[in-house]
Amino acid sequence: MGNGNGKLKLYPGRRTYIMYHGTTMENALKIHSEGFRCSYDGMLGPGVYVSRSKEKASHYPLYDGGELLAILKLKVRVGKVKKIDYQGHPLQKTWHQHGYDTAWVPPNCGMVPSGLEEDCVYDPSRIEVLEIIVNRGSC
Repeated sequence: MGNGNGKLKLYPGRRTYIMYHGTTMENALKIHSEGFRCSYDGMLGPGVYVSRSKEKASHYPLYDGGELLAILKLKVRVGKVKKIDYQGHPLQKTWHQHGYDTAWVPPNCGMVPSGLEEDCVYDPSRIEVLEIIVNRGSC
């Protein structure tokens, strides 16, 4: 533990981060009251997709149905994290089957067009909604 930060080594599953998730206001209110549901698939397989980048979250959902949009501010207990930093990584969609709680795509690794980081959390109970923010978009 020579890095001066023994806490991470002693309690790796207790790290928490503030993260964000973009969605519609209707879905945000439902998530706030009922919790997240995992997506069935995606770039990192099943799970809840979040980001430490509020800017990234502000671009979701990708469709523009004229609905009021929201960004959920979250507290996420990441647990054991697997870095997935290139397309075709052998654990890209199966990381959770190998004992990981969260998959992390680092910024500017070529997997996400925006260059912003992205995370996939397998167990929604690791995520707590702290706040619902109206997403006024870039207009």
